Amino acid sequence: MKKVTIIFYLILCITLIGCTNPGVPASNTPDESKEGQTIDEKPSPDIEIEEIDYEKIKPNENGQVMILMYHGIGEEESEWVRTPENFRKDLQTLYDNGYRLISLRDFVDNKINVEAGYTPVVITFDDGLLNQFNLIEDSEGNKIDPNCAVGLLESFNKEHPDFGKSASFFVYYPIPFRQKELIKEKYEFLINNGYEIGNHGYNHENLGKISIEEVQKSLGKNVQKTKEILPDYEVQSLALPYGAAPKGENYKYVVSGSSEGSAYNHKAVLLVGSNPAPSPVSIKFNPQRLPRVRGSEMLVAGTGIYDYIKYFDKNPDKRYISDGNINTVTIPESESNNIDKNRLGDMKLITYNP
Repeated sequence: MKKVTIIFYLILCITLIGCTNPGVPASNTPDESKEGQTIDEKPSPDIEIEEIDYEKIKPNENGQVMILMYHGIGEEESEWVRTPENFRKDLQTLYDNGYRLISLRDFVDNKINVEAGYTPVVITFDDGLLNQFNLIEDSEGNKIDPNCAVGLLESFNKEHPDFGKSASFFVYYPIPFRQKELIKEKYEFLINNGYEIGNHGYNHENLGKISIEEVQKSLGKNVQKTKEILPDYEVQSLALPYGAAPKGENYKYVVSGSSEGSAYNHKAVLLVGSNPAPSPVSIKFNPQRLPRVRGSEMLVAGTGIYDYIKYFDKNPDKRYISDGNINTVTIPESESNNIDKNRLGDMKLITYNP
């Protein structure tokens, strides 16, 4: 009888010890396993919180991001034209200074996949010019002009694949990229290689000087024409021609509308170059009014690419620095009140003391 009692007592002790295992945190206790780091809620089992050196990397995913605005690529430098040599210089300078290329769509959707310690940058081109995407015929068929924008982006990516490869091309009609018989071939290449085709009005109309009916007709016809060429493609963004738009409440018609059965709905509306954009999780983020930085060195009045590269060098706390994990948003504690938690989705917010 004594043996039975002893065995029962031992089993009871083992059970109680297992139930009070101090290695299992209570469900309402935040994870503070790393000094100075706080996770706003317990991560889902399928989300990994990667180990990073906060002191070295200093991630700030509520920092600002440059959306660069380019137009032409040509032989002679001007306010709206970069020579091929200067555009290559821009790409190399960005690369050397820790910038990595992402798509406008990923930026707006907060799907920023950049290595820890690096900064995302977005490249855009307005007008759909021939020097942005030129195809040259040779004995083997059509090849990309190495001195057009697409050719330069492709070759730089081959040299530096970790830089990324993407750009948004905002086109108007009737002949985007100025080679009528090659429009479909160019469009298919772009969407199959990480580039975006955006709205720039049907014929580059000044949307601030025409009626609301004409605004909707211009933007709707652009989307309709793109769909005729690429039936399954969704145009998601607009770069305002001349940076102009209807005033007041009528601004909503550059975001969405319809005309003669052609509807449009822009997730992003881009302004003319002026300054970097807020992070997509910032309380200041407004995808319907995204500012851009001028991809130029002439007449930029302090709003050019090199002005802001210098600005971020002097003010690193203002620059978006990635934590390297697409499932988390990491910020200094000082930025806690500047986050729009509604934009986090399933992502986990991590704060730390620099």
